[in-house]
Amino acid sequence: MKHGKKYIEAAKLIDSAVQYETEEGIALVKKSAVAKFDETIEAHIRTGCDGRHAEQQVRGAVVLPHGTGKKVRVLVFAKADKIDEALAAGADFAGGEELVQKIQSENWFDFDVVVATPDMMGVVGRIGRVLGPKGLMPNPKAGTVTMDVTKAVKDIKAGKIEYRLDKTNIIHVPIGKASFSEEQLADNFQTLMGAIVKAKPSSLKGQYLKSITLTSTMGPGVKLNTAKFA
Repeated sequence: MKHGKKYIEAAKLIDSAVQYETEEGIALVKKSAVAKFDETIEAHIRTGCDGRHAEQQVRGAVVLPHGTGKKVRVLVFAKADKIDEALAAGADFAGGEELVQKIQSENWFDFDVVVATPDMMGVVGRIGRVLGPKGLMPNPKAGTVTMDVTKAVKDIKAGKIEYRLDKTNIIHVPIGKASFSEEQLADNFQTLMGAIVKAKPSSLKGQYLKSITLTSTMGPGVKLNTAKFA
């Protein structure tokens, strides 16, 4: 893959053989985010888990104290007064069968997170095949299957993010934008890592956190020291 001049200059700031302490790593990632737009800063956490075993799955959600810097569009599947409650809480869309049909017939995906009340999961299950691969299927572990739609919507709007293992047992999550201060990014990152450390599967033998890399959308990766999270 060919990299542009800006990327090459930014990469010179970073020693790929070094595992930086969190504060220094965040400063470097901010410095190397030189694109013309406000880049997203992401954490990529490689684990020693084997997600093929249910007891080694790592999945959950956490509210980042400073949010992600992204406007998140929330769709709520609910019935009757729960629809009004969801909209009052700030949901962008709320409804039942008619929204399932809209997704099926129009291939409509103008939303980023899906919440559902438990009594709607039978209906939502019909579009599981299209929601699942996009990471949009509501899940009780992530707090997106709940009767408390007000809390679910408000948490998501405030900066709640979901984390889970991908097929290669890596967790990828945004921790903010390049325009955030170093303190805001550090707060978000520490909150995320606190949740992930707590979510360590009890059945896991061996090393849990193998590597942590921070990147901006267009910038090079910065490796962090994992020892303090062990």
